[in-house]
Parts: sequence; structure tokens; C-alpha cells
Amino acid sequence: MRLFRSTRWLLLALLLPLIPVSKANAGVFVSVGFAPPVLPVYVQPPCPQPGLMWSPGYWAYGDDGYYWVPGAWVPAPYEGALWTPPYWGWSEGVYVFHPGYWGWHVGYYGGVNYGFGYMGIGFVGGEWRGHDFAYNTAVINVNRTVIHNTYINNTVVVNNTIVNNNHVAYAGGPGGINHQPTAFERQAMGEKHLPPTQFQEQHVNTARGDHSNYFNANHGHPQNVAFNRPLQAERHEAPTPAAPAIHGNAGVNASGNVGARGSFNNGSQGQPQRPQQSYQPQHNPAPANQPRPSYQQPSQPHYQPQPQQRPESRPAPQPRQESRPAPEPRHESKPEKEPRH
Repeated sequence: MRLFRSTRWLLLALLLPLIPVSKANAGVFVSVGFAPPVLPVYVQPPCPQPGLMWSPGYWAYGDDGYYWVPGAWVPAPYEGALWTPPYWGWSEGVYVFHPGYWGWHVGYYGGVNYGFGYMGIGFVGGEWRGHDFAYNTAVINVNRTVIHNTYINNTVVVNNTIVNNNHVAYAGGPGGINHQPTAFERQAMGEKHLPPTQFQEQHVNTARGDHSNYFNANHGHPQNVAFNRPLQAERHEAPTPAAPAIHGNAGVNASGNVGARGSFNNGSQGQPQRPQQSYQPQHNPAPANQPRPSYQQPSQPHYQPQPQQRPESRPAPQPRQESRPAPEPRHESKPEKEPRH
């Protein structure tokens, strides 16, 4: 009897941290008393058509514990839309789930390296060029027979990759990713956002209802890690761009992707419109003889922060010494003595 009571109290203590906590605009934030599993390594299915944004897979929490939400290609809800993925973050002894959202710029997602353009800081898998989205095939897999608006930029990938050799799926806490939000990420977090589309929500509900997606069934190796078929499109009116601006070495270009150093300013007046961009649309198909990457989540990424400019050290100016000729001695003539009579 005593053993039964002790076991019952232990189970109650373990279940207390699993109670959902406060609500927010983007949904319900859930707190869990133990960390999510590591991110599985998988091959990204090729993007089947233009205008799709990659939503990386992640661990969510349901009635039977953590379950895997497969990665999927999602049609952009409006022109210029970028997806900020959800993440788990350590807070006051529990792991709190932060939902993803659509916005003009990619905000903070805990520094978690999901791969496929979400390397921990911003998004380097592509950028909007005019009315079209161009894909960076250095990290994104596309169907080249259908999609021709591509480019290759490895530098921006290396410079904005946070080391995640253990494929950790949460920020902060014991063993978590240690990345504080940058000034630009804080700015993007404060902008007006759109929640996940109803088809994204259906995608999550379907994953929750499939028992094979739960960790207690797949032990961290889900069968369906990503969907080949894109989700259905859902069009929305674009949110009004925010007025404040960040200038300086923000680490993000005008399109909201991390990379070129410049300024962030989307304070447009009047009707909502996509922030102005300085580049022109380009269609740069990759050469046929160029080797195609494997498109796996990087196992050993490298993070090379930009070197900070140091003030030049200059020697203190030496005092100037002017050489002047020595003054000539002055000879004063003395009056002659008068003869004495």
C-alpha cells in the first residue's frame, strides 16, 4: 500500500509541469518538465513548384508525449511572406513552446539549427526578388525542371550557422542552444504577424493523431519526417509593415534574410506593401555540370561571426622641439672715467 501511494504521488509530481499555461495571440503556450528529443536527420524533399516556403519539422507535445510534426512545403499566404518556425525554450525550470508565425522578416526561433535555410539565425534558404521567390540551392532542394529562379550563396550560410552537432531541439537550459536574440530578431518579433494557416493547423492535428509520430513509439526516428506533397494554399492580406527601423550591422538584407550587412527599414506609409528591395529579379539556373548537394541537415555546421572592427592604435604625437640659435652675448660699453684734477 505504501509503495502504491508513493508511486501515485510521484506520477502526480511528474504530470504537474505538463499542464498548459497562459494563452497568447498565436495560440496556447505549453510547458513541459523535460526536454524535447533531438532533431532527426533527414533529406529534404525537392520543392515541387514556385512560391512555396519550407516549414521545417519539429517536436510538438500531445497527450502521449512528444510527437513529430513532419516538415512540409507551404504556399506563401501573401507576397513577401517569410516563415519563422516554432521552437522550445527553457524558462523558469520548464520547457515552453513558442509557436511559429508569418511575417515580413524572420524573427527569433531560439537559435535552433533546423537545417534547410534555418541555420539558427534568420533564413538563408532564399529571398524575395520582385514578385518571385528565389531559392538558394546551397541549402534548399528544388525541382530544377520546374523551378529556375535559383542562386547559390554558401557564404551567407556559413556566416549565419549556429553549431548544433548534437541536433538539440531547444534553446537555453541544460545542454540547450545558447543564442540570445539579436537586435534585428527583436525588431522582427515586434512586427505584426499572421498565425499558421488553417492547413498548417490541420497538418499538426494529423501528426498528433498518428501514434507512429510519438517518441514513445518511434524512439526519435519517425517514419514520416517530411511530406513530399505541399499543403494547400491559403491567401491572406499582408500585415502592415512596422514603422521603426534598425540601422547598422544588423546582419540582414532588405528582404529580411540574414546575409548582406545593411539596414532594416520598412516604415512605409499608407497601404500595406512589401518592404522596398534594391535588387532586380534574376533567373540564374545552375549549370548542368554542377554537383548537387545532398540536402541533409548539416551534421557539423560552422559558425563564423563577423569580425568586429577595432579602432586603430596610433602612437601619441611626440612634442615638437624647435632648434633656435643661442642668443649672442651682449657687450655693454662702460663710460670712461674722467681724469681727476
